Amino acid sequence: MKRWLKISLKVLSVLVILIILTWLAGAFYINRNKKEILASILEQANKNLNGQVTASDMEPTLLRGFPGISVSLKNVSLKDSLVNIHKHELLKAEDIDISLNVFSLIAGNTKINKITINNASVYLFTDSNGYSNTNLFRKKSKNVEPEKGNSAALEVKKIDFNNVNFVVDNQQKNKLFDFAINEVNGKINYPDSGWVGTMKLNTLVKSFSFNTKRGSFLKDKILKGTLSFHYSNETEEVTIEPKRLDIGKYPFTIGAKINLKEKSGGFAISIAVDDILYKDVALLLAPNISSKLLKFGIEKPVSIRGNIIDDGNPIHKDPLIKVGIKVRDNVVTIPAGTLTACNFDGSFTNQDTVGGMIGDENSSIKFVKLTANYFNAPLKIDLFTVNNLARPIASGLVTSQFPLSNLNNSIGTNDFEFKNGTANLSLYCKADIDNFRFTKPVFSGKIQIADADILYIPRKLHLVKSALNINFDQNNLSIKNGHFQLGKSELNVDCDIANFANLYYTDPDKIVVNLKMYSPQLYLNEFLPFLGPRAAQKKATSTGPTKTASKQLSNVLEVSKMNIRLVVDKAIYDKFTAKNLDADIALRGEGIYFNKISVAHAGGLLNLNGTIIQEPNSNNFKLSSKISHVSVKDFFYSFDNFGQNSITNKNLKGYLSSTVNISGRISQAGKILPRSINGKVIFNLKNAALVNFEPLEKVGKLAFANRNLSNIEIPNLDGTLTVRGDKIEISPMQINSSVLNLNVKGIYGLTAGTNIEMDIPLRNPKGDENLDRKQKRDARMRGIVLHLKAFEEKGELKVKWNRDHD
Repeated sequence: MKRWLKISLKVLSVLVILIILTWLAGAFYINRNKKEILASILEQANKNLNGQVTASDMEPTLLRGFPGISVSLKNVSLKDSLVNIHKHELLKAEDIDISLNVFSLIAGNTKINKITINNASVYLFTDSNGYSNTNLFRKKSKNVEPEKGNSAALEVKKIDFNNVNFVVDNQQKNKLFDFAINEVNGKINYPDSGWVGTMKLNTLVKSFSFNTKRGSFLKDKILKGTLSFHYSNETEEVTIEPKRLDIGKYPFTIGAKINLKEKSGGFAISIAVDDILYKDVALLLAPNISSKLLKFGIEKPVSIRGNIIDDGNPIHKDPLIKVGIKVRDNVVTIPAGTLTACNFDGSFTNQDTVGGMIGDENSSIKFVKLTANYFNAPLKIDLFTVNNLARPIASGLVTSQFPLSNLNNSIGTNDFEFKNGTANLSLYCKADIDNFRFTKPVFSGKIQIADADILYIPRKLHLVKSALNINFDQNNLSIKNGHFQLGKSELNVDCDIANFANLYYTDPDKIVVNLKMYSPQLYLNEFLPFLGPRAAQKKATSTGPTKTASKQLSNVLEVSKMNIRLVVDKAIYDKFTAKNLDADIALRGEGIYFNKISVAHAGGLLNLNGTIIQEPNSNNFKLSSKISHVSVKDFFYSFDNFGQNSITNKNLKGYLSSTVNISGRISQAGKILPRSINGKVIFNLKNAALVNFEPLEKVGKLAFANRNLSNIEIPNLDGTLTVRGDKIEISPMQINSSVLNLNVKGIYGLTAGTNIEMDIPLRNPKGDENLDRKQKRDARMRGIVLHLKAFEEKGELKVKWNRDHD
């Protein structure tokens, strides 16, 4: 054993001595023949090149390549044949270290084991016509026989880059890739099929632009990792196996294929990363993409898979991009609000139609199986797409079921407060996207609201037990089988709004709501909030697009036009009770227009039309009415004696028919303001009586003590009254009653200014009861006639002789 050990040590010692001697011999040989060796190296390097590699000098660096021999080439330049035209050297290096195989050197066949490039720039240039300085690597024709005695083509087993600026500038396709390489260490083997190797990479990305007009990907990011690759002589492709590559602080898995065929330049890159923040992903992309993506936010890390493919076709200015993202239980911020508890699988491609163009016009973003809470309303969207990013259009089917109370304090306005009820919606939405906000969406589908308890704060309207079936048919909107309860009032509603979707955004004041309502009983005073101005609102808690949309909705509710067909079995307003109300009402801005209203009241019929114009403190109204055979007592009672207390329902009996044209002001509480009425009343009274009317009672005490002027029966009376504020002008009127006959004209002051002239014959009408009509008319003013004047003095009504009677 000891003997064999000694022999082995001797053999090893001899081998080491031989290696050292050989290395010294090689070093001595290089030192003595460096010009020839440099020429040999350059010859090896220039083989199969359509250009030239040059070096100014060569110095041996013996220890660097041991046991091989190393030399350092100074001022190395690699140029193609057209460098004088395009001015871009493919390689320019201050120092290149080359490790040589000692035995091949001694044999006269120089082989390079390793090349180290220091302080250099590599510039791969392609001009606008497609010519590239990499053509110097183009293989010579396969038909040309190799010269006899030629050595093998250059094969380098190791390549190191230190402080090298590497640029790929393709002006034909507007591509620019610029890397500041801190360190690259590559190992390469050369099987018959091509070559295989690994590369350790540490580089700063200065530009990674697939289109220089759109900006750079990975701008100012550090790339670190080890890549495995191989080249196939048959396919002329370099394949980079998917391996970890750190980009910034995140570990990506990167793989690629690069086509080296002449005039191709195609490539494909695959990218995968898990647990990365969405914001950091966006900042890795070109500014034209990141600026759009940063309008959105995703709170927790996500997983992303992507592919970038360039087929080398010069027609395609951009590479094909396909990206997938997985979002789970996340918070997503969009310009229109925030999605919480959000889950979806997303994808992006800039070639949605296979075989079509590559670019924004054919781009598509898709969200699959999206679930989230939006303003506390749970949403579900099986597929939501955004197509054509040049002019984006979004579409998708949205479904949701939730209690209405979820919407409180979340929809950007305090106009509504929801206390009860549920919503069930299924809407297909299609909308333009302007600056990443949905504009002018068009809906198809329905919203069902059941058992709702809603307070509309601006008008202080409280609706209970409400239900709606809202149907969207693209531009049109309809409401079917709606039901509302406001206090003791019940309303059943059907509604149609034509061209709603378009006018909602462009001309809300042109929206016409055709509303049909039926009520078994309606308490009109419960709708008085419509007469007043909108109540002051608390400041909304939300901001941004949601607040804007809520304001838009509130504005539409106020400025849109509404046509109402109202049928009510029984309508009640304070003391007014009517049956069989049939009304045609229009709401226009600040105006309420009663186009036609007919109603049975006080034993007769009322037909009227008119307007109410809303103003800050009170409301102006105009009214035209035709009254047919109504109980005058009940009529005055129902209308609260029309704002005066001189002639009231307690003074009147009989049946009234009248034509009324008046205007005035009404309070926000629905009361007629005193002294505000102006207009004319033409009336007819039948079977009437004037009871306990003070002015006539005073006349009776003066001249007719034996007659009962507290109950004056009037079989028939025609008259015209002109109302001007607090004064009523009585046109000349003949009153034929059971107590006396009289002619009346003048001014009756509701508060002051009474001045009434009366001609009263003293003959008792009871004595003329057996006369015919003509005889009664002829005998009416016979005998003694009193000419009196009733007037007001110091707040008291007085009567005196009218010496100036006509």
